Amino acid sequence: MKHKLIRFPLIALLALLSASCASVLAPNVTTEASALRAGSYKLDPAHATLLFKIGHLELSTYVGRFNTFDVSLDFDEASPETARLEAIVAVRSLDVNNPPFAEKLIGPAWFDTENHPEARFVSTGITVTGKTTGVVTGELTLKGITRPVSMEVTFIGGARNTINQRYTVGFEGRMVIDRIAFGSDRYQGLLSDDVTLEFYGEFIRQ
Repeated sequence: MKHKLIRFPLIALLALLSASCASVLAPNVTTEASALRAGSYKLDPAHATLLFKIGHLELSTYVGRFNTFDVSLDFDEASPETARLEAIVAVRSLDVNNPPFAEKLIGPAWFDTENHPEARFVSTGITVTGKTTGVVTGELTLKGITRPVSMEVTFIGGARNTINQRYTVGFEGRMVIDRIAFGSDRYQGLLSDDVTLEFYGEFIRQ
């Protein structure tokens, strides 16, 4: 009984200290226009995710990801429409939580990564649609085919990262592409023609 009397106050103290540390480390994130500071930004790969989703047999949505990619962003808060975004994806980093199947997908019948190891997106324009939203137009190159595409983006916020002391901004993006237009026409009717790409990530101001 004596040990229990000591233990509970100690647990409560540790919980209080943990909460206090979290409060101190939490950045002061804002979505105000001033949070989009001008400059060049590089992706923080430790805090970024790139997913793809495709309909399967009209029964489910098959989800995978690319583990290796890089994105750069140049931005001027005075003219956000002139921002430039460029992304490069190592297609061989495709991950569907099934290594044997992933090997088939990166092979010649699907992504053909031996001849086309990278996918690339380069923005050509940005339209601001709301306080924290916009549409980025650009060109996507996949399997050696380049097509115009558009991506809906949401600004999550900006703040000084209290852990690394670097100014950081967060974005989410969503793009729907027609896989047939990029030379991937296998299993039409069984797999959806539309493929959704989703990005979640943080960018560090250089």
